[in-house]
Amino acid sequence: MTVENILEKLVAFPVLGGESNLTIIHWIKEYIESYGIQTNLVPNAEGNKASLHCRIGPEIDGGVILSGHTDVVPVAGQKWDTDPFILTDKNDGKLYGRGSCDMKGFVACCLAVLPEMIKADLKKPIYFAFSYDEEIGCLAGTELAQTIKSFYTETPKYAIIGEPSLMEPIVGQKGIHILETYVNGSEGHSSRIKQEVSAIHESMRLILWLENKMNQLIADKQFDDRFHPPHSTIHIGQVSGGIAPNIIADKAHFYWDLRTIPMDDVTAIVAEFENYCSEREDQLRKTFPGFSIKSIENHPAVPHLDTKDNADVVDFIKRICGKSKLNTVAYASEAGQFANEGFQSVICGPGSIAQAHRANEFITKEQLEKGKQMIQKLIQELSSDNFM
Repeated sequence: MTVENILEKLVAFPVLGGESNLTIIHWIKEYIESYGIQTNLVPNAEGNKASLHCRIGPEIDGGVILSGHTDVVPVAGQKWDTDPFILTDKNDGKLYGRGSCDMKGFVACCLAVLPEMIKADLKKPIYFAFSYDEEIGCLAGTELAQTIKSFYTETPKYAIIGEPSLMEPIVGQKGIHILETYVNGSEGHSSRIKQEVSAIHESMRLILWLENKMNQLIADKQFDDRFHPPHSTIHIGQVSGGIAPNIIADKAHFYWDLRTIPMDDVTAIVAEFENYCSEREDQLRKTFPGFSIKSIENHPAVPHLDTKDNADVVDFIKRICGKSKLNTVAYASEAGQFANEGFQSVICGPGSIAQAHRANEFITKEQLEKGKQMIQKLIQELSSDNFM
């Protein structure tokens, strides 16, 4: 099958983050096994989702993991010109469909080149690692990386996460932590605002503290010029509370995210925020004993990626992608999770992140071909007696 044929098959599976991915993962499993390669599933606790990993080549240390995810973001409310789950060729050099860019294009490249991997005289192995629920918090990345680390007797050396990067090597990504903060105050007539504790008023104080914390990091010159913006960010994306303008709100909550550069400690920032929340609780319980603030994780923190310029994987990815300029990204991916398990990790894949998560998502045929060529070059490298 050509890479476009495979991408057409993958796009046709409307598997959103959070939903069961068994339809698409079993199609991938059957495709790989049709070439005589054993695959292994890593199911979730409920058994309705699974990651997949497999090895092509010898049981020797030093192989390369090719990592991708099988889920996509929703299309509801977006104005698509075509059916988002039918790969559409408008004869303009682009292939339209949800996930065509992010990141079924890369998965299709991996699968399309599988026959060449099998025929090659690989001196080091290639591994496929395809996960679920990446789009709602990289929920399966750590378990998949840990499973690969423990499952095989040999140890892979590199991990290439094929998120869309226009085939440029990405050596850094910000970490992300999304939290929900709930404030419980006391209701009453709005004229009694000084006798009650408004959950909305207190939420605004907490939000202002978070903004001031971000500004303090900037003032302290906590910068990493590889990123744009070059500092950690704290953003409040949703706020709700109250039932009427003349009623003091007893409930309010807001969602916020931290996107941190590698030098900033997300755990320390959250702890500092929680200390401030404790101070507010101590003070306002004198007015209303039931006052409380509680923050919970929307999903586990996704670690940053900070691959050093002199790491072996950097020279390797430059050779196979054909580009030497290194970049960083602000979006989260599973790259930091693979790096945390000891695999030298980079991001490099076909397509532009500017096309991801939007209506009429597309990948150019040129980018798809370049993604395929990178993997073919990887096969050549791993078939060489000189590859270390």
